[in-house]
Amino acid sequence: MSYASQAANYRELEILSASPERLVVIIFDALVVQLERARIGTERNDLEMQVVGLTKARAILGELLATLDFEKGAEVATQLADLYQYMLAELVDVGQRKDVVMLRRLAGIASTLRDGFSGACEQLQAVKMSA
Repeated sequence: MSYASQAANYRELEILSASPERLVVIIFDALVVQLERARIGTERNDLEMQVVGLTKARAILGELLATLDFEKGAEVATQLADLYQYMLAELVDVGQRKDVVMLRRLAGIASTLRDGFSGACEQLQAVKMSA
């Protein structure tokens, strides 16, 4: 079994066994990776890498947007929806402008969100373990 297939199997097991909270962190990890892929592709003039990264990043943001629970999340869900829509709008234009600075900014936003959700996930696990 090749390293790539072993890594894919490990990732699949991680996803299948993850809590819903952990899945959100995993999704943000993937978003950051795809935004970085798009940035690197843009810097290298590698159109395929750029397009794949942008396409996957848009799909991830679309999924995040579609799964927001506005009843439970109230104002936070509304603010996240606004942020996701902003990021989606920027991704539509960034490929045409080849704007590496904006891709870095978007990756930074995604990374900050990932860190926030990761911290919340850790806190939730601590509460569950102490109960």
